[in-house]
Amino acid sequence: MIEVKDIYKTFGENEVLKGISAKFTAGKNNLIIGGSGSGKTTLLKCIVGLHDPTKGQVFFDDQNFTEMNFTQRVPIRTEIGMLFQNSALFDSMTVEENIMFPLNLFTQQTSAEKLDRANFCLKRVNLEGKNKLYPSELSGGMKKRVGIARAISMQPKYLFVDEPNSGLDPKTSILIDELINELTEEYKITTVIVTHDMNSVMGIGDHIVFLHEGKKWWEGSNKEIAHTDNKELNSFVFASKFMQAAKGKL
Repeated sequence: MIEVKDIYKTFGENEVLKGISAKFTAGKNNLIIGGSGSGKTTLLKCIVGLHDPTKGQVFFDDQNFTEMNFTQRVPIRTEIGMLFQNSALFDSMTVEENIMFPLNLFTQQTSAEKLDRANFCLKRVNLEGKNKLYPSELSGGMKKRVGIARAISMQPKYLFVDEPNSGLDPKTSILIDELINELTEEYKITTVIVTHDMNSVMGIGDHIVFLHEGKKWWEGSNKEIAHTDNKELNSFVFASKFMQAAKGKL
């Protein structure tokens, strides 16, 4: 489980996060949603340590991550997998090399062991045999799957995903959602996903935190979201569905 307590984040005079507290449970898809500028990605970066909160604390399974120094954080960092919005693959590396990158960085495994792990991860994301391709030879959906394969290469306890469906067509988006959901359930990962995709929210939103103007405005499940009387959340949901419908007609 991951817990954030009273998180504030200020950049200069701009207060982006304003006292956010939430718990993200293992084996569940924990979604952070909200409009542009609501603080979604900033909160994600505070949780993983890319930003230090101005105030507040982050706990990984009751370990106070915020109070740790760089060296103390290393064991937790090795249990974190991340899928960035643009997949962040190294263009000069093959698919296989991209997946093995964290293994080279954080483990003492032999070359054979790392290759076995890379092949396992590729098979798990349905890209078996694509080892020697380069990112430029992959479709958008394939790049996302390679990114997921790299994110799970270290067998993470915690998986962070930033806008996994950005730039993908609806069919591929559903496949990516289903893959993330399968991995989360299968390995009991604490998965935290930043998204504005309402199909993802309704499809895999076990636990949802809605941010509005830097504050936690609503919290619940995808089953509860359809029955909320929260004005700001309803406005966000309606606008998101409208935009997705419009894109689908283009």
